[in-house]
Amino acid sequence: MSTAAARPTSPADSDLVRAARGLPVDRTPVWFMRQAGRSLPEYRALRAGTAMLEACQDPDLVTEITLQPVRRHGVDAAILFSDIVLPLVVAGVDIEIKPGVGPVVADPVRTVADVDALPDLEPDRLDFLATAVRRLVAELGPTPLIGFAGAPFTLATYLIEGGPSKEHARTKAFMYAEPEAWTRLLDRLAVSAATFLRAQVDAGASAVQLFDSWAGVLSAADYGTRVLPHSRAVFDGLGDRDVPRIHFGVGTGELLALIGDAGADVVGVDWRVPLDEAARRVGPQRSLQGNLDPAVLLADRATVDREVRRVVEQGRAARGHVFNLGHGVLPDTDPGVLTAVVELVHELTRR
Repeated sequence: MSTAAARPTSPADSDLVRAARGLPVDRTPVWFMRQAGRSLPEYRALRAGTAMLEACQDPDLVTEITLQPVRRHGVDAAILFSDIVLPLVVAGVDIEIKPGVGPVVADPVRTVADVDALPDLEPDRLDFLATAVRRLVAELGPTPLIGFAGAPFTLATYLIEGGPSKEHARTKAFMYAEPEAWTRLLDRLAVSAATFLRAQVDAGASAVQLFDSWAGVLSAADYGTRVLPHSRAVFDGLGDRDVPRIHFGVGTGELLALIGDAGADVVGVDWRVPLDEAARRVGPQRSLQGNLDPAVLLADRATVDREVRRVVEQGRAARGHVFNLGHGVLPDTDPGVLTAVVELVHELTRR
């Protein structure tokens, strides 16, 4: 790869965007899922006394929380501070995030009538989001902002289960037994997610990530026929907006090629599949993101360094590589370790 003459002067020419497109980079870009969150003392201080969903709708808090890890760690991208259920909440669905539990839905979706009763997400309810994104873009300068949305399947699991679940049994039973209602539900959720992402891109986000956190509970056959078309509809809903699309799920080793087929430029990989093997499964037409196990960051520094070097080396097999964790930063992570990881990746990959 050739070396650029100078550091990027705009998000469009940043290492993150270039890596996502498979173009030459100065160094492998780094960001962390859940980098703006519980591991940072400044985040905990700022969030004290403010509920999560309230914080996500306050442009001042969204701006400051999103910027905190960029200042502290020197990461190569900011990820919008948000929550996976926020579009549903803004539309009018009664959801509460209970500490230690997660999102809890007051009236779970169990019938066709429940699907039809879900409120639509009206774009004019997203003024707070556009305000926050515009402020962030102005503050970040050449550092790109990644837009955030939950994928239709993962949102469906919360709506149907009524909250977090390990087995997602109600969700899968509904998917099998009520195919028409299932399709209508995911169609509506795809429209909502696309609306949410468009608001961010139109306000200046330089890339987007669609989180299908729980897609790994599905077989490849079920994902391909019952879920993939709806995730593709989210990306299609961005129209001709020219931003890289990142698609991520947990436990999706058997689905990696399909996740790419949903319309991703970058396939996020958790820690279960080495990146060189993931590159083989995904193919040369897409970049990869990942995939250090978040638990490694709780180990001694020598172990962290060894594992970072392994991920960097395996990532060289991909068309482009965005260094990240295989899931979100754990709350007990020492922020200093995250900063050291960013520095090490940059040192190992500077061209």
